[in-house]
Amino acid sequence: MDLCLFARPHLAPGSDPAAFLEIARIADRAGMHSIAFGEHLVIGEDTSRYPYGPWIHKPDTPWFDPLITMACVAAVTSTLRLSTGVLLAPLRPGLVTAKEVATLDVMSAGRAEIGIGTGWQSEEYTGVGLQWAGRQRRFDEVIETCRAAWGEQPFSVTVDGTRLAGLVALPVPVQPRIPIYYGVKITATNARRVARLGDGWTPVGVSPDQVRDGVDQLRRAYEQAGRNPSALVVRVPLPPVLNDDGHVDMDQSFTLARPYVDAGATMFQVGFNHRLSSVAEGEDLINSAMAAATTLDPR
Repeated sequence: MDLCLFARPHLAPGSDPAAFLEIARIADRAGMHSIAFGEHLVIGEDTSRYPYGPWIHKPDTPWFDPLITMACVAAVTSTLRLSTGVLLAPLRPGLVTAKEVATLDVMSAGRAEIGIGTGWQSEEYTGVGLQWAGRQRRFDEVIETCRAAWGEQPFSVTVDGTRLAGLVALPVPVQPRIPIYYGVKITATNARRVARLGDGWTPVGVSPDQVRDGVDQLRRAYEQAGRNPSALVVRVPLPPVLNDDGHVDMDQSFTLARPYVDAGATMFQVGFNHRLSSVAEGEDLINSAMAAATTLDPR
């Protein structure tokens, strides 16, 4: 069972970037599959619209840019894959996203992947001059543009209704196909979207039954699109079990894992939701997760 470390740099000991990068090195040495970062440009005053339960983050929580942070992690690791959970894809022009991710892939020797979503705050769209109502159209356009820019050169794209042909965007990624995982609720439309443009699903706040239903829909959509359903990646956040101090107990958390595996999860996203007291505490959490995961190979 692959593990992805969901990382919040501000929760490193002392909020020290050097301590955070050391934790990334530890995850790399431990053999974790990937490290992922969330994204917010801003946080608005009204957080009641957060769709996955109470918003637990304080207003003064720093949100590091995920692509720049991944570039820093790339410089101090060798095998750890560099992911997002999720990148708010519609907030960026497609050609900008394509250039940034392709550059990261080349500079990391082929380790880039992205989880993508639309977010839940209209303020982030308004703040960059975009319409909240147009987010789904932009969502598809951005990823279609990325796929075109990462492929054969020259290429053509349609942006805001204008066709652009004969474009060249170099460098192209090292990987033949950058993995893209969709952080969306699985509906018939979204299942087709994943099967057409994506490589997997990275939901939030889901039960095993919801995972099973989503995986069933995605596998059917893959088959209808002529793709192999066994290639589908399903990255699920492992529900954290907290100890008396309010810290994540990895061993206890993994007692909840088997129903998700049986439902179709292929990767767990784990992390810490408290300020680490030391790098050693982070290492213990990572090693505990890796040891627990060895018992969870998909059946």
